[in-house]
Amino acid sequence: MLNVALIGCGVIAQFHLRGLAKLATARATAVCDVRADVARQTAAEFGVPHWTVNASEIFADPAIDAVILALPANLRTALAIEAFRHGKHVLTEKPVAMNAAEVRAMLAVQGDRTGAVCSSRFHNFESARAAREFLRTGALGPLRTITCRGVNPAGPPFKNPPAWRLRRDLNGGGIFVNWGCYDLDYLFGLLDFKLTPQVALARTWQVAPQYAAYAAPGSDGETHVAALVTFAEGCVLNYERAEFSTLPPDNHWQITGERGTLTLQMLKAKSANIVLTEPDAGKGTRTRVIWEGDESVLNEHDGVPADFVDAILQKRKPLTSLQDSLLFARVADAVYASAASGKPVIFD
Repeated sequence: MLNVALIGCGVIAQFHLRGLAKLATARATAVCDVRADVARQTAAEFGVPHWTVNASEIFADPAIDAVILALPANLRTALAIEAFRHGKHVLTEKPVAMNAAEVRAMLAVQGDRTGAVCSSRFHNFESARAAREFLRTGALGPLRTITCRGVNPAGPPFKNPPAWRLRRDLNGGGIFVNWGCYDLDYLFGLLDFKLTPQVALARTWQVAPQYAAYAAPGSDGETHVAALVTFAEGCVLNYERAEFSTLPPDNHWQITGERGTLTLQMLKAKSANIVLTEPDAGKGTRTRVIWEGDESVLNEHDGVPADFVDAILQKRKPLTSLQDSLLFARVADAVYASAASGKPVIFD
């Protein structure tokens, strides 16, 4: 039975606590938040025996095996480093960190402890496992393009938009780190994170004046990003994400190779989630379903603590490890650098 502590008692922490409560192999034994009333209330609501406002108490407690960092990105790296130095396993919320340098700093002190990242949420579905197994067969041939377009029109404005969501100093960026971490974790993970980025070219746009009410005061992160990234393996990433926009809804994920295209559904779908388009001698192309099923009732949050705990107990790699997440962090750094300079950025 693993003893797990949560640091940060906001909305996302509640999902982690519910997920832990469903496990027979782990339990939440402590929660921490700088707001004493919130920490106390969270502990009472979820039956957690201990609460504190001091994270150092969590790290110093030898009975605690692992910590989940459920607080803004600008606060997590220092806490993760301290946790690793005290021999704790660490699950960090998404995005993994403010930049790639912070990920490397965590990796430098991780040692033999498990480090996992919550951007793996959409890897937990059976459809993702089926897609990954199919891609490992090499049936697509040499890869050409990796594509994601996730755009959504503006709906009713938020009543109280969270301050961290579009703040570079709190979250490292805007929509790209908020949702791009999921998109690219999903796509890169299906390819076992075996990609070597070369060059990035990108543009970002902040919230348009007519949607200013959708962003909290002081927001400076982007709500629309378009990027092109080349890889040494011979393929190219085409990426676009937008929110609070006039664009019609369009959400799709695709991986194209010399011998076929796999059309994917990262989000929960009810049928034909994974579809292959391949050559046909008589008709030019044909399509067939690789996997289909109804995943609409699944909870993508439960799988994250379950995978983390299982990875610790089985001494295996989690679905997205800290090392895996470095690929997204490097791409994010280059995308933002290119958007700021208006020029292509070459990866080190």
